[in-house]
Formats: sequence, structure tokens, C-alpha cells
Amino acid sequence: MITEKLQNAINDQIIAEMWSANLYLSMSFYLDKEGYDGLAHWMKKQSQEELEHAYDMADFLNRRGGTAKVSMIDVVPQGWGSVVEVFKHIYEHECHVSSLIDKLVDIAREEKDNASYDFFMKYVREQVEEEATALSVYEKIKRAGEAGLVMLDEKLGKR
Repeated sequence: MITEKLQNAINDQIIAEMWSANLYLSMSFYLDKEGYDGLAHWMKKQSQEELEHAYDMADFLNRRGGTAKVSMIDVVPQGWGSVVEVFKHIYEHECHVSSLIDKLVDIAREEKDNASYDFFMKYVREQVEEEATALSVYEKIKRAGEAGLVMLDEKLGKR
């Protein structure tokens, strides 16, 4: 049985994952409008990944005897200044998500819930990869210039 404190924290994270999915979808729409269909495709995949995280967490919560809930999801930004700014924001957001996952691990540890601790440790490891990927793409875009951005757009579109 999962504690109420951990159940509430997981439900908050489900909402955070759904917000992230919407954020990345908004970015995808912007990139598509700007003519970067490869980058837009990559962002749609990121959005789908965030929804999968929310589904996985809800399934875990339900299996542990808790109740998964969906509440209001705040509006995400709709405009972006440049492709570089989009990817800077992605990197910063992934760092923020890492801190949220770390808090879940801390709560699981406090509640002495080893199953939840193990469950969220896989997300800790995944977030290390997400941050590294976001930083790598951001750094490449900063250095790419227009021709390089076109090539990167094509490469990321193959994801």
C-alpha cells in the first residue's frame, strides 16, 4: 500500500509530465511553423515520451493501491523567439524535471517505500540521459549556423 504523501507526490508528477508533453507539443508546432519539420518531429516524439511517463506513473500508482488522478494542467507558452531559445528552454526544463524526480526519490526514501524508490530510480537514470541529450542538441544548434541547422533538422527528423 502506498502512503498518501507519496500518492499525492506521484499525482503531482503525473500532471508535471502531462504539462511537459504539452510544452513539447507547443514547441513542435512552433518549429513546424518556422519550417523545421525534422525538429518538429523530434519534439513530437519528446511530447509522446512525456505522456508515456505519465501513463507509467499512473499505472504504478494504481498497482500499488493508490488512486491516479488527472487535474487541471496549466497553459504552456505558445511563442518562442528562436530555435536556439527553444532548445535552451528544453535543456532548462529537463534540469527542472530532474529536480522533481529527485524529490520523488527523496519522498519514497522518507516513506521507506522501496518499490517506489526503485521505480523512480529508473527515471533518475533516464533524466541523466534526457539532460545530456537536450544539452548536446542545444550546444549543436548554438554552433550550427543556418546551414548546420538545416542539416541538424534533417538528422533529428529521422528519430
